[in-house]
Amino acid sequence: MKKKPNSVLGLATGSTPINMYRELVRMHKEENLDFSQVITFNLDEYYPMIKEHPQSYHYFMKDCLFDHINIKPENIHIPDGELKEKEIENFCTEYEQLIQKAGGIDIQVLGIGGGFFDADRNLIGGHIGFNEAGSDFNSRTRKIKLAEKSRIDNAKFFKFIEETAYFGCIK
Repeated sequence: MKKKPNSVLGLATGSTPINMYRELVRMHKEENLDFSQVITFNLDEYYPMIKEHPQSYHYFMKDCLFDHINIKPENIHIPDGELKEKEIENFCTEYEQLIQKAGGIDIQVLGIGGGFFDADRNLIGGHIGFNEAGSDFNSRTRKIKLAEKSRIDNAKFFKFIEETAYFGCIK
């Protein structure tokens, strides 16, 4: 961002990027790192999910980063977990168009989650940026159903496991 003030950042949530967000907040407060021209696109959001829910990724990003830096609200893009089912496909297409209009993503932060291994220590499950094992390499913004392992891993954050069924995802 120091070299390119109008950077387009692809952001993730979860435990993987938390320390990076803390460091960016520190740099903003102590070193005047400027976010005023930065544009962000988040990877994902639970569906259905209201933005104010403590487990929503809107809430997470505001709490961990956006409320502590000088980013313009209109430059923040996060998939909308409040859409009606029939609106999702159009939203996904428009999200991709917004990314292209912004010039593409300069750097993408990804979370790594839910990994597990067989008896020979071969990775047999997990995801990167909630692209579950078997996701189409060429897929873009879409609604996907989480793998059972991912749902179980994330259920600890919710009252009911059913709240972890779907995740919107960009790639």
